Amino acid sequence: MARRVSLREFQESLARRLAESREGEHRTLLGLQTPTENWVVDLADTGEVLPVPPVAPVPLTQPWYRGLVNVRGNLCGVVDFSLFHSGEAIATGGSARILLVGARHGSGMALLFSRATGLRSPEEFTREDVTDDRPWVESILCDVQGHRWLKLDVAALTRNPAFLEAGILAT
Repeated sequence: MARRVSLREFQESLARRLAESREGEHRTLLGLQTPTENWVVDLADTGEVLPVPPVAPVPLTQPWYRGLVNVRGNLCGVVDFSLFHSGEAIATGGSARILLVGARHGSGMALLFSRATGLRSPEEFTREDVTDDRPWVESILCDVQGHRWLKLDVAALTRNPAFLEAGILAT
């Protein structure tokens, strides 16, 4: 059961967090994981991060296109981000999360990740001088623990023909 917090404790905690946010680092990146890769995405490119609701499969689509979800009356297509990169499928239970792509991209898409790791500050990373052949990888970063992170360019992803072609073409 959740611990009850008095109104005074809540107000003090909120005031402390607001003060820290004004003077501290700005956490503008969201960390996400697939089974084999760490990703960060700018908060400006995101909508929400949610536990995976029931997914309705759509026939005649690529295996990475998991189907449709209803999020408060809006249908969103769900892409298994790991399968899209030829990785292993992500189970939709447990710590799995969907990232709703920000409305400014107008895509109605949700990306399925193994888990969300929380907000990160750009100052936590150093940029590596290597590239990735996937056009939606904006940069490759390294955190202070030496873990490799890929920065997702959501606009490049949502414009990419491979991403847009979720249907299976009849032969």
